[in-house]
Amino acid sequence: MLKAKLNLNFDINREQVFAAGGFCALLLICAIAIAGALQARSSALQHLTEQHDELAALELRSRPAADKRGQTQRLAAPMAAFLDAPTSGLATAQLQAYLSELVLSQHAVLVSSGIPVDRDDKNDAIRLQISLNATLAALQTLLYRLESGAPYVFVDALLVQPGGSTERTAGDPVLKVTLTVHAFWRRRTA
Repeated sequence: MLKAKLNLNFDINREQVFAAGGFCALLLICAIAIAGALQARSSALQHLTEQHDELAALELRSRPAADKRGQTQRLAAPMAAFLDAPTSGLATAQLQAYLSELVLSQHAVLVSSGIPVDRDDKNDAIRLQISLNATLAALQTLLYRLESGAPYVFVDALLVQPGGSTERTAGDPVLKVTLTVHAFWRRRTA
């Protein structure tokens, strides 16, 4: 009987040991899972902090560029860049006078000037087509002064053909030039 009691006691102890071992294994698995979750959260938090710092650094670097862009947007073209007239007709006349003066200053001959037939301008653009006779050197200087002077004049089309007038020598031939240009105007306020 004592042996049976010991066997029963031993069976109970074995079951208790297995139950305690299983409980400890379950606690160990739960502890590992919690530690893994905390580690993942810590890594994610650290990564988020690094990204936040990188974003702050980028914002600091981009702020001067944005300030410069804002300054350039605020800096409008000078008033001399635009034709200054109350109507588009007067602005067209002003552009024609400016182009005539420029052509004459290059010792070229203005043949004609007028408004192109295919006119689909915006409200603030003045477009003209001029024909002139000029040497190659005069044409180069004229184009440079057109695009670098004031008012701002933009060359849209350029057609160059040999054989203007025969007044020049053979070494300096005269070219027939047709230019289509446009400039912008601002309405003069009273």
